[in-house]
Amino acid sequence: MKLALTLVFSLTAGFVYAQDEVPELPPTHADVAYGPFERNVLDFWQAEGEGPRPLFIHIHGGGWVGGDKKQKTSQYAPYLKQGISCASINYRLTPANPLPAPVHDAARAIQFLRSKAAEWNIDSKHIAVSGGSAGACTSMWLLLHDDLADPKATDPVLRESTRVCAAAAGVGQVSIDPKVIEDWLGPNVLKHRMINFAVGETSIEKALENYDKHRALYFEFSPYNHVDGQDPPLFMTYRDDMTLPSKDAGHGIHHPVYGVKMKEKSDTVGHECHLLIPGYSKSDQYANATEFLIAKLLAK
Repeated sequence: MKLALTLVFSLTAGFVYAQDEVPELPPTHADVAYGPFERNVLDFWQAEGEGPRPLFIHIHGGGWVGGDKKQKTSQYAPYLKQGISCASINYRLTPANPLPAPVHDAARAIQFLRSKAAEWNIDSKHIAVSGGSAGACTSMWLLLHDDLADPKATDPVLRESTRVCAAAAGVGQVSIDPKVIEDWLGPNVLKHRMINFAVGETSIEKALENYDKHRALYFEFSPYNHVDGQDPPLFMTYRDDMTLPSKDAGHGIHHPVYGVKMKEKSDTVGHECHLLIPGYSKSDQYANATEFLIAKLLAK
């Protein structure tokens, strides 16, 4: 049996915490297909407790280009101890599968898990999502976007709701529109392949050349464009390097100004939004994303 490290760093939680050695936690159900594509698979950890259990869903990062649902399972221990079930998903990757594929796959995973509510003892009213980087962007989009449920769909999974009760985002992109983010962060952010691969282009030059063709996709899959005062709460975590313009592609694609922009808009429309940037911004209610998510998932 593998043992997790005693010091665990979580961008999603935004803190380093010490713990006793935690055994790797085998999922209750592994590699369950939630859709028709090879990467439409998820792992599920069923929590103990009376009545239907809330559900935490992890969406991996990797710029929508790479990554995998296989993570250190010690990150699920705080949730399972509170009687919260957990899931981790894979999804199709760009550029071979450009938007909407990665994000709509995650939406379908939520719908599939809701369809399993009775069998897997899930409280479908208390489902939250979290991830880092592109997983954070997807999580924020799912939180803020209108429900994708189609009550007339022949596929019963697609009749289920895609809405969640909360989301936590680690170093997430609130916009993927190259013209918007270059204005916010400077030209280096455009060097990150996430931006052009998202729309299936091999280079940022091609993406900009064909910008009008991709404009609608860039707008649609930028969470910033969907926030309003009726949306469920959000917790965002970023590193503390506020340097502008961004220093390189990695700094730009994870820049804390993304969080500042979202927080400003959320505050304007009356949306509950917490922003953690060391030395710059903190939440008066929650020390980290794990505390936030557990509170929202256990709320009556």
